Amino acid sequence: MRAYDIRGTDGVITASGIEKSFKQLKVLDGIDLNVQKGRVFALLGQNGAGKTTTIRILSTLLKPDAGRATIMGYDVVEQPEEVRKVISRTGQYAAVDELLTGAENLLMMGRLYHLSHADARRRTSELLEQFDLADAARRMVKTHSGGMRRRLDLAVSLIATPPILFLDEPTTGLDPRSRLTMWKVITGLLASGVTVFLTTQYLEEADQLADKIAVIDGGKIIAEGTAEELKQQVGVVVVRLRLRRRH
Repeated sequence: MRAYDIRGTDGVITASGIEKSFKQLKVLDGIDLNVQKGRVFALLGQNGAGKTTTIRILSTLLKPDAGRATIMGYDVVEQPEEVRKVISRTGQYAAVDELLTGAENLLMMGRLYHLSHADARRRTSELLEQFDLADAARRMVKTHSGGMRRRLDLAVSLIATPPILFLDEPTTGLDPRSRLTMWKVITGLLASGVTVFLTTQYLEEADQLADKIAVIDGGKIIAEGTAEELKQQVGVVVVRLRLRRRH
């Protein structure tokens, strides 16, 4: 696949020729991406395909061996501090303090983002309602279900309303009901203008949520387009069969 010329592109997330190896293992082999503002973009692939490595590079947690990526025009290698000001990220597993309540987790993160006390409390109340966590606001997180923890983790990442949100397999380990709830939450983020970049191993999830999907396999993008376009491309049936086992 030809690398994008990301100079002058209107994409808020771009990548051109991204490569990454760990010792002798090549994890990414020339990744090209262009994500438009206010959209949900899904990177679809099975475990080990390179999804998490891609997100870690785009969110400045890992440097690529080759290629270039930008977030809202900022180079992820040369301007990491600027990139971090405009993004938020959740990993595959909820990263919240289990010994605090849901409200305390949100208030703490608000203060870390230098929100005033009043603004932190306001955002906490808004997010607890938005993510259906208000009834459990004063309960310690260790008493929460897996789905509640994932919703709280996502709420924490939105405390400062970042324009770009990276979600690394946001429904991993959730039961079907909790997964549907998370889908509704992610879809609702578009109303606030947030651009969402998510990774998933579920074809159905990408189909339901994403405006555009890129299929990654062996560190390469092997297909890209809308859900309908992908269903018509050669090779996607093979990916579908690989991923069906995950449901």
